[in-house]
Amino acid sequence: MTETSPAQEDLTARARIRDTALEMFAEHGMKGATFRGIAEAAGVSVGLVQHHFGSKQELREACDAYALDTIRRLSSEKIDGIGDPGFLARAMRIDLPVRRYLARALVDGSPAAARVFDDLVDTTETYFASDLPPGVNAPVTTDVHAYSAALVAMTIGMEVLHDHLSRVLGVDTFTPEGALRLRRALFDIFNDRLLSPELAARARAAMREYESGAFGPAARTGKDAPTGEGPGEKAG
Repeated sequence: MTETSPAQEDLTARARIRDTALEMFAEHGMKGATFRGIAEAAGVSVGLVQHHFGSKQELREACDAYALDTIRRLSSEKIDGIGDPGFLARAMRIDLPVRRYLARALVDGSPAAARVFDDLVDTTETYFASDLPPGVNAPVTTDVHAYSAALVAMTIGMEVLHDHLSRVLGVDTFTPEGALRLRRALFDIFNDRLLSPELAARARAAMREYESGAFGPAARTGKDAPTGEGPGEKAG
């Protein structure tokens, strides 16, 4: 039987406290979660929580850092592991608690949530600008930054709308069953072309025409606006 050293036990306790704090912060938020509640749920003393993290703010910052690192790591591995059931099982086990935590952090306004969002936008934009792996197509867009931001917002927005998604689907989307159902729907969306190329081209042309009129030189100088009149007003 392998013995665990005091140092290893210390690291194990720290990780257990952090993982428990992820769940408690996700459920109760920063204000609602307490050192005592986290200690009881983790099966350790309050003194041990304080020994490892000092204060609730430090514990929250440790959870933020762990969530950010996990999101980055799984995002970098996702394409390579997309067809690997073993990777999917591991990702589900690690990812679901972090997603639940992140959903609450986004609502509470955690600094880590902002860093995760900004980092994912930057990572997505850099990814599209690189040599893409087989099976991944380059986006058809003239604004890769906005494209990346919109894509991240759509995927992370599902975490924030977890309660509503779970209600309409009849399954908690933070469980493997619900997460897989939602993931299948996402793959279907990414695989579909909901608009024909012709309709998409017409929509883009209309936006360009509106943009040139609304934000072009004439709009900026007010050339076409009647002098002395505002919307719905008569001169004099």
